[in-house]
Amino acid sequence: MIVFLIKHHKQQGVALITVMLIVALCAVIASQMTARLQMQMQRSANVTFNQQAYWYAMGAEAFTKRVLITAFEKDAEVTHLGQIWAQGETAYPVDFGEISGEITDLQSCLNLNALRAPFKNSSSGDASSGDSKKSGSSRNNGGSRNSNKVPARLALEALLINLQIENVSQFEAESMADALTDWLDEDSSISSAGGAEDNDYSSREFPYLAANHYLASVNELRIVEHFTPAIITAIKPYVCVIPASDEHQININTISVEQPELLQALLDSTLDEAQEILSARDDEGFASIDDFYNSSEVVQLTNFESKKDQFVVDSEYFTLKASASFNDSFFAMRSVMKVTNNKYIDVISRTVGRN
Repeated sequence: MIVFLIKHHKQQGVALITVMLIVALCAVIASQMTARLQMQMQRSANVTFNQQAYWYAMGAEAFTKRVLITAFEKDAEVTHLGQIWAQGETAYPVDFGEISGEITDLQSCLNLNALRAPFKNSSSGDASSGDSKKSGSSRNNGGSRNSNKVPARLALEALLINLQIENVSQFEAESMADALTDWLDEDSSISSAGGAEDNDYSSREFPYLAANHYLASVNELRIVEHFTPAIITAIKPYVCVIPASDEHQININTISVEQPELLQALLDSTLDEAQEILSARDDEGFASIDDFYNSSEVVQLTNFESKKDQFVVDSEYFTLKASASFNDSFFAMRSVMKVTNNKYIDVISRTVGRN
């Protein structure tokens, strides 16, 4: 009888331990389920917040279209920095967040894709006024070397020199222009001594091929031969990329007064001459391209006739840098827009991210 009672108590002890283990296991499972539920709820909230921030940014894009249309209803023939779109970065408070945006003229900078434009001799019968945008002799280069270079390439080489980047001489500038031209052109043949094509890129530790197409972003220069991070950082404020376009039309009215080096490169002038032209421009710029041509600061320039076709006083490409926050979520977007007939605006590219 005593042995039976001892066995009975032992069985009760085992059963109690088993029950405690089951309770502990249930508690762990419940805790895990609760944690996962909280994570799923937070994830859903984050998705909702991010989506709201995205729609805020899209609202900034729609507002930009309205601003541009309003500006060009008043000034249909001229684009200048006195218009409402050129107010710099502007922020608007919204429910639980903020929307900020900045509109810039993509024709106030050097379009790198313009180096892809085919060279056409102005003496040929089929050369149009747009094709005659090439420079003659240059102060920094011999005319024989420049005779087959498109104006955008001459401007890029001059800009690299004007910015006085460390270890960048005329030779390095021409090599970078050669490499970028090869990156953009349709063939796989090296255009000049400093160029680079598939064989050069495929032999690297992490091989790739030349794009042989338009640049999608200025950041793409990081994988083009000869371009270093220091060089890209130096030229980035002065250059841009118009998607799938080799247009080289610079709006003299929207070049920043803080960037005379760009105008200096376009005109192959001195820095003082470029600064004088920008300083003489009033708040509303030049009313017509002839006013620019006939200004006293421009008339005194040498060899201007061969460079005049690079300039316009109206623009059709703009970029919006928009950012939006909602609660703890943030969304950044860059949109490139094209204005047609001052009435229709198409978004031709949209990039998500701070860059």
